[in-house]
Amino acid sequence: MTHHPASALRVMILLSENDTWHHKPLYSEVVHRARAAGLAGASVFRGIEGFGASALVHTSRILSLSEDLPIVVVIVDSESKVRAFLPELDEILSDAVVLVDPVEFIRYQTEPHR
Repeated sequence: MTHHPASALRVMILLSENDTWHHKPLYSEVVHRARAAGLAGASVFRGIEGFGASALVHTSRILSLSEDLPIVVVIVDSESKVRAFLPELDEILSDAVVLVDPVEFIRYQTEPHR
């Protein structure tokens, strides 16, 4: 097995579970646009507790009625591809936080059989 380190950018988009774009989940729209833009991949993570600008705590605990949990979409790709994709977010995000930071990307890959 070999690994290939490279420089990349990580995009973390902090959303709310109830955020929508044209009547479908906003996180899904982000993932589909990332795929259409040819990015390496996107993953969606659902938080178990958090709060945002409203300072209202949303939690998944059984006694809570909140279903509006925090959502994080993570995308990692080369700087050029990420920078080209960011304008796509301008069209669909209105109340969100986007973090962009440099990361070292290590891809593990099985050697091809000879």
